Amino acid sequence: MTDIDAGGGDRLALAVLTQYRMATTEQMHRLIAPGVRREQTRRRLAKLREEGLVDRITLPQAGRLRVWFPTSYGVRIASEWPELRGRRPPKTVADPTAARLRVGHTLTVTETALLFLEDARRRGELCRPLDWLPEVYHPIGSGEAVIPDALMYYRRGPADGNGSMLRAFVEVDRATMGPERLATKLTAYARLYHYVPAAPGRRRPTIGQEPEQEEWRKRYPLFPRVLFVLDGTGPAGVNTRIRALHSVPGDWKLDLFLRDVLVVAASLADLRNNGPSSPVWRPIRDPDSRVVWSQSQDE
Repeated sequence: MTDIDAGGGDRLALAVLTQYRMATTEQMHRLIAPGVRREQTRRRLAKLREEGLVDRITLPQAGRLRVWFPTSYGVRIASEWPELRGRRPPKTVADPTAARLRVGHTLTVTETALLFLEDARRRGELCRPLDWLPEVYHPIGSGEAVIPDALMYYRRGPADGNGSMLRAFVEVDRATMGPERLATKLTAYARLYHYVPAAPGRRRPTIGQEPEQEEWRKRYPLFPRVLFVLDGTGPAGVNTRIRALHSVPGDWKLDLFLRDVLVVAASLADLRNNGPSSPVWRPIRDPDSRVVWSQSQDE
C-alpha cells in the first residue's frame, strides 16, 4: 500500500504502450510523465520488462535507440482494463526481428500523436494519451475495411470549460507507396462515408419506411475529419502527393464526401516547426489554400 502512485504510473505506461504498439524511451517519457525526470520513466519501463509485460529492441543504426513494445502477456493484461475494453487488441510482435521491420512507420505514428498531445497541453485544450487510438477497424463491405493509422479524440477550447469535441482519422504516409496508391485511401474513406451494411433478409425500404443508416453513424455523431500527415520526402514530394489526392477521379460519392467532410494534408516537418494547430493544412479540395485542422466543417 506504500506505492499506489507508482502502480498507477505502471498501469498508464502499459496501457499507452499497448495502445500505441511501439515507442522509444523518449517518446514514452513525453507521453506519460513529461513533468518528471526521464530516469524515472526508464526505471518504470525496466520494471515492466522484468515483470514480462513489455520488451525492447535496440536499433544500432540510430545511436543504439531503445524501442519498447508490449509482450503478449502485457497485451492480455491491459486489454482487460476498462480504459482499453472494447478495443481490438494489437497484433503482438513475435520477436525482435519482427519489431525491427515495423518500427519505422509505427514510431512516426507515435511521433505524430505526440505533436498533437503536446500542442493541446500548450494550448490548454484536451487530448490525453489514450485519446489516440491506432488502427481502428471500420468495415466497408465485401470483406474490406478502412483502418486509419489512428483515430484521434480532441476537445477544442479550455480543458476546464465548455468546448467542442472533434474527431479525426489520421493517415501517416512516409512516401513508401506511390502517390496514386496514397490517393486510393481517399476513395476508401468515401466508401466508408456512404457504406450501409445489408441486413440479412432485409428488403429495400418501401415508401415511408426509414432507410438504413450508414455504418459510421453507430460510432460517431459526425464523420471524423481526415488528416493526411506526409513524411519521408521534401517539399516538392509533399506537393506531388497532395496534388495526387486532389486529382483523384471523382464521382458523386467522392464529391459529396469531400463537400461534407474536411480532408486536409500537411507535412510532418510543418507540424514539428509550427505546431499542428497552425494554418499549415492544405484542403484536398483547394490545395493552394491553408487552414487549421480544427476549423468547423463549413468554414
